Amino acid sequence: MPTGEPFSTALLLTTGGILLAASVLFSGATRRLGMPVGLVFVAIGMLAGREGLGISFDDYAFAWRLGTVALALILFDGGLNTPVASFRVALAPAGVLATAGVLATAGLVGAFARLLGLPWEQALLLGAIVSSTDAAAVFSILRSSGIQLKRRVGATLELESGLNDPMAVILTEALTSQLVTGRPLGWRTAVEVVLKLGVGLLAGLAIGWAGRWVLSRVRLPVGGLYPVLTTAIALLAFGVPELLHGSGFLSVYIAAVLIGNGALPFKGGVLHAHDAGAWFLQVCMFLVLGLLGTPSSLLASGLTGVALGLFLLVARPLVVVPMLALFGFRWPERLFVGWVGLRGAVPIILAMVPVLARAPGAAVIWNAVFFIVLVNITVLGFTAGRGARRLDLQAARPPPPHGLIEISSSRPLDAEIEVFYVDPASAVAGSTLADLPPFPAGSAVLMVLRGDDLLTARGATVLEPGDHVYVLTRAEDAGFVHLLFGEAEQA
Repeated sequence: MPTGEPFSTALLLTTGGILLAASVLFSGATRRLGMPVGLVFVAIGMLAGREGLGISFDDYAFAWRLGTVALALILFDGGLNTPVASFRVALAPAGVLATAGVLATAGLVGAFARLLGLPWEQALLLGAIVSSTDAAAVFSILRSSGIQLKRRVGATLELESGLNDPMAVILTEALTSQLVTGRPLGWRTAVEVVLKLGVGLLAGLAIGWAGRWVLSRVRLPVGGLYPVLTTAIALLAFGVPELLHGSGFLSVYIAAVLIGNGALPFKGGVLHAHDAGAWFLQVCMFLVLGLLGTPSSLLASGLTGVALGLFLLVARPLVVVPMLALFGFRWPERLFVGWVGLRGAVPIILAMVPVLARAPGAAVIWNAVFFIVLVNITVLGFTAGRGARRLDLQAARPPPPHGLIEISSSRPLDAEIEVFYVDPASAVAGSTLADLPPFPAGSAVLMVLRGDDLLTARGATVLEPGDHVYVLTRAEDAGFVHLLFGEAEQA
């Protein structure tokens, strides 16, 4: 068989292409089962590994770098799509869960790990590693189940998942240092946590506002360069605070929220590019994590990992339910938020920290965390959607349209396309477009989407219940259009 270049590179690219294609194609089955696609990606990686098809990979340093970049850009993508209204509705409860909730969950899991025989230092480190939730895993399950949560519940889950990674990372690094050096944690650690979060917050605000200012004024020659510029801002938002001993994960999320809620040139294209990039990085990350997982070594910690995974399903509700009671959440809402605390790639990546530091017991922790994540996403994958329906937490929102029309521009425009759902009780249901009151000169109905049929907007077109109506409207005409059609689905 040939060796050397270009054969080695061709073989690497062929193998990567096969693994990526298999992961994406098999992801359809997970949607039907209501499970996070990450589970399939990890399984394919393990099947391709050295105890499967024979691909040998044990470069934890590369996996850590890939995971860090992936998490930073995934958080940036999530922040771009987080409306400021979510902060108004859910910042207080989500902030408490992302800080005190993470600490309490880490403590409970650590105490249970101690009962299973792990030394206190290793047990608490294990608890810290699995203490944060995974936004991508939570919402991939909800979307695949067709569930649209009520606003406050969904916003709380989204913000908590975006904000709780920094605390888990800080705890993991501090407890790993304690395990390696033998120096106990003290008040200095608490001060470092506050400073790290503070620097991350300030850096995120500063870089977010600066990036928003640049994007509103720069004029690039082609639209494809705008996602490159926003990616550069994301990397700066993560790297700069980390160099200043701050939290890059908090910074990159805050910066993305500020940019996403501002005037963003070619916004549709930029958001699509970051969404595609986030999915690509998720697939790569889970495949690499699967390649790192050796079934024979994992089985040695199987019982401990399964027991801890099942206990985590109880520990999170024990922490979340009383905390959310302080903010007036109803019992079903508290129970659901407590139950849907999916763990995804974040804990597995954090488990690499003690491995890279050569901490005592790092292999045991790594194997246990792998099982905890698998148990967590498997059980919750089958129950999250059903739980939302059973607890009556679905929002009374119309189904999203199958088609989307966007205006891409390098500068803010004075008009936009809005989509309106024709409810059976709507005043326009059953009317023709000619029957509607005359539109202002700057606004007009563009087209009507009925199921999979796209209808031309003519005077004789009848608006039937279930239609999605696309309207071009200017800011000064928005009041008239909303009075006629109701609340817009999306801008």
